[in-house]
Amino acid sequence: MGMTTFSGPVRSTNGFQGAVTGNITGNVTGNVTGDLTGRVFGTVTTKSGAGAVPITAGTVRLTTTGANALTLANGANGQLLTIVMVVDGGDGTLTPTTATGFTTLTFGDVGDSVTLQYFTTLGWMIVANNGVVAA
Repeated sequence: MGMTTFSGPVRSTNGFQGAVTGNITGNVTGNVTGDLTGRVFGTVTTKSGAGAVPITAGTVRLTTTGANALTLANGANGQLLTIVMVVDGGDGTLTPTTATGFTTLTFGDVGDSVTLQYFTTLGWMIVANNGVVAA
């Protein structure tokens, strides 16, 4: 594949093959294969109070408003999710629909964070934990 420079939006109905060098700004929909070098940023959303933790962003900023019961639905195979407590109004206890290695996660202090990965056959699994109590 030769070198091509584009200006403005680019659409392909057949997909692109070959290497992409440089920066990609915007959304990528579909499958990406090969090596990815550089920084990748996901979206960030917020959750305040009890209820379902959103799974549509890469990072959730959690604000508790008391002793909050939180739920976590099943994700997509391979999905990563980071949850960070940013306001401590009381303990937040998260119970996922499906998990391996824990039943609940309790966020007690600002800065408590956990990164989870979802697998279809295993549910959510802890990849990294900073201060969150897993039980």
